Amino acid sequence: MDRILAGTPQRSTGGLTIVALAHEADVPRNALTQRHLDLKNEFYDKVRARGQMPDSEARLRQQFAKLKKLRAQDAEELAQLRADVLHLVRTVNQLTLENQQLRAELTEPGTRVRALPTQLRPDPAT
Repeated sequence: MDRILAGTPQRSTGGLTIVALAHEADVPRNALTQRHLDLKNEFYDKVRARGQMPDSEARLRQQFAKLKKLRAQDAEELAQLRADVLHLVRTVNQLTLENQQLRAELTEPGTRVRALPTQLRPDPAT
């Protein structure tokens, strides 16, 4: 523990992790995480007392910041999609109303509206 904290590891990478501590002590990692929790806690306490942050905590903080940013982006995109849906619903309703009005004008005698040949429905008998 002292070699890692002093920055002079002999067997490990020197990271401020339980894995590096286990390598440095030449013991299995689960010995520190399951049987000797007091040593694990002491190591992390010493790291924090020096004003440093354990590597695992730093990674979690980075991941948290990234996820928070992604969540904000998702919320913004969702709000935009909801607004788009409302605009599309209004447009569909408007076009449906206009289509109904034009169809009604086509059936009236003396109408000013004429159907173009491409808009006529083919006769099902032919």
